[in-house]
Amino acid sequence: MFDSISNAFSSIMRSIAGKSKISEKNIQDAVEEIKVALLDADVNIRVVRRFINSTMEEALGEKVLKAVDPGDQFVKIVYDKMVNLLGDEDNQKLNLKGPDTPSSILMMGLQGSGKTTTAAKLALRLKKEGRRVLLVAADLVRPAAILQLQVLGETVGVEVFSIEGEKDPATVAKAAFAKAKKEQFNTLIVDTSGRMHLDEVLMAEIKKVRDVLKPEETLFVADAMTGQQAVAIAKEFEEQVGISGVVLTKFDSDTRGGAALSLRSVVGKPIKFIGVGEKVEDLEPFYADRYASRILGMGDIVSLVEKAQEVFDEEQAIKMQQKMAKNTFDLQDYLEQLESMNKMGGLESMLELIPGMKGQVSEDDIDKQEIEREKAIIRSMTYAERENYLILGPTRRRRVAKGSGTHISDVNRLIKKFEKSRQMMRKLTRNKKYQAEMLKQMGL
Repeated sequence: MFDSISNAFSSIMRSIAGKSKISEKNIQDAVEEIKVALLDADVNIRVVRRFINSTMEEALGEKVLKAVDPGDQFVKIVYDKMVNLLGDEDNQKLNLKGPDTPSSILMMGLQGSGKTTTAAKLALRLKKEGRRVLLVAADLVRPAAILQLQVLGETVGVEVFSIEGEKDPATVAKAAFAKAKKEQFNTLIVDTSGRMHLDEVLMAEIKKVRDVLKPEETLFVADAMTGQQAVAIAKEFEEQVGISGVVLTKFDSDTRGGAALSLRSVVGKPIKFIGVGEKVEDLEPFYADRYASRILGMGDIVSLVEKAQEVFDEEQAIKMQQKMAKNTFDLQDYLEQLESMNKMGGLESMLELIPGMKGQVSEDDIDKQEIEREKAIIRSMTYAERENYLILGPTRRRRVAKGSGTHISDVNRLIKKFEKSRQMMRKLTRNKKYQAEMLKQMGL
């Protein structure tokens, strides 16, 4: 996500950050490069113009040119402008009532945008937050839409309300709300019909559902891959129906990011969530400051820590640190680390979040086959061999290679790499100065 613009911005920021002296020409050149990067990313031309003009106006002032570190000051200005462009954090949270009163979330958008899947993803997320969620099947146009929502509802463990044979989505919504009040559901997520294009029937239908529900949130779901078309459609929905926020799907596939960078300025509504994969867990809140940091190549340590906290519990992390310090970290631990890395989105995804690493390691540099090969080799070992790699003599190594479908040279390479990793981990756990520096980098 944001790959092309992030690579361009990272390069621009690296070239000017830390400079003790910069001239007006340095700033003009950097701003021109920023302009090209934004246009290449398919950002709305008016948005680009406003962004460039306000950046240039502030950057050419005495605040930058006479600053102690003008290069860093310029980077700070660009970062602040990018945060403002992407959204306001206060408006990015869902506006729901307390746990004792039903709240409604109306999902709308064109057909194929991912409304139904997003409704289920959002239901799972709110369920984990302790809310009692009811999914409402009000898409009565698309064949099998109700069945799809029922299957997804079963997957995420959330009840789905539908009325067989009913043709009016407003009637379904009204009955669902009555059920929610009676059975103490505090959150309704209503999946509505989409069309292949905007039409009067679609808008009239959604307005009717809106008027019946009076929802706390009206979320427009858009495919990020459609770029500026998504922005134009969102604007139309805002003008005719009114939207409280946007959910961008297929965000992980959109390398340019033009829709995300244009939406708030053009439509005036925040991006509240982004779909980052096909799994039901792959829905993330959209944080303007974090994504601005990623775009500028400054990493996102907060998201990295949050991902780690989802995968590791505190007790497990302490246990692992103790094993590293005592040099008892074994191949089973190494295997668990590799598998946890996949749960966090893989090595490439993690590197993107580490400050200074964006653009330093490309996808070509990461040998994913080697990682899978290492996992296969360890899985072919007995638990005794994983706990004590020193017993892996030539005969055992040949057996492991055969069992994992690899060569004995692959097994030898893994063990050599593991030995080096153990030595490095032990040094790091004993180096208090390095640990203090890492905590400082993380802002802790």
